[in-house]
Amino acid sequence: MARMSVSFFPPSLFRTAELELFHPGDTPPMFRQNNPCYERPAKTLILLHGYSGGKTDWMLNSPIQDLAARYNLAVACPAGENSFYLNQKGTGRAFGDYIGRDLPQFLRDTFGLAKNSEDTLIGGYSMGGFGALHAGLSHPETFGHIIALSSALIVHEVAQMTPGTGNHMADYDYYAATFGEPGELLASKNNPEALVRERKEEGKAIPGVFMACGSEDFLIEPNRAFHQFLMEEQVPVTWHESPGIHDFVFWNKWIEPGIRWALGLPEEK
Repeated sequence: MARMSVSFFPPSLFRTAELELFHPGDTPPMFRQNNPCYERPAKTLILLHGYSGGKTDWMLNSPIQDLAARYNLAVACPAGENSFYLNQKGTGRAFGDYIGRDLPQFLRDTFGLAKNSEDTLIGGYSMGGFGALHAGLSHPETFGHIIALSSALIVHEVAQMTPGTGNHMADYDYYAATFGEPGELLASKNNPEALVRERKEEGKAIPGVFMACGSEDFLIEPNRAFHQFLMEEQVPVTWHESPGIHDFVFWNKWIEPGIRWALGLPEEK
C-alpha cells in the first residue's frame, strides 16, 4: 500500500492544500489473489476529519490503510481546518468547492482516480460526517455514496444562536462566519435538509447515505432526526445505532461496514 503526502494548489483555496493519500497500486499479488475487489479498477474514498482534527487523523487512529488494501480503495484524507467543509466569505475559504470539485478533479487528472460518481465515495466523522453529507448532496455528479459517522448535524442549533451566544466548542462569531447568518441558515445551501429538497425539486439523483451514531454520543438526537428526515423524503439511507460515544472506538467499528455498504458487498456476520 503506497502512502503519499501530497501538496497541490486548488483554485478554491488559492493556496497550497495538503492531504494524505493511500493508493493500492502496489498491493502484493498474494493479497490480490481470490479478492474480487481487484477484478475492477480501484475506487476512491475521500475521507474527512472532524473539528479540531487534521489530515493524519484517520491514518493515526484507524485501520484505514489495511481497509484500503483489502477493498482496492484509494483513500484521500485532506486537511479541512475547522471549516465544516463549507464555502465561506473571503478569498481562500471555499472549502465546499475544494472538497466537491477541485480535489476530485486533481485526483482524476493526476492519478486517474475518481473518474465518475460510482467510483467515488465520500465519508467522514463528526464535522467530517457533516462535510461528507454536504459535499455528497451538493455534488451528486461527483459522489455516488456517502458514509456519515456521528455527523455534526448542528444546523438547527446554530440557527438559534444570537450575538454573544455559543457553546463549549466555539462562539457565535465562529458559527456565523462558518455557516453564514444564523437566521438564514435553515433555508440556505449550508443546510443538508435544504439541499435534499432542492435536489428533489430539480429531479436530480441523490447519493445513497450510510449513517451510524453511538447511542451515548452527544450528537445522537440530531443524527436520529436527520435519519428520520431522509426516510420521510424517501432518500435511500442505511442507519445504524449502537452503544458508543464520540470517539475512534465507534468510528473504527463502523467505517468498514460503511465501505462494504458503499461497494455493494454484504454485511459481515
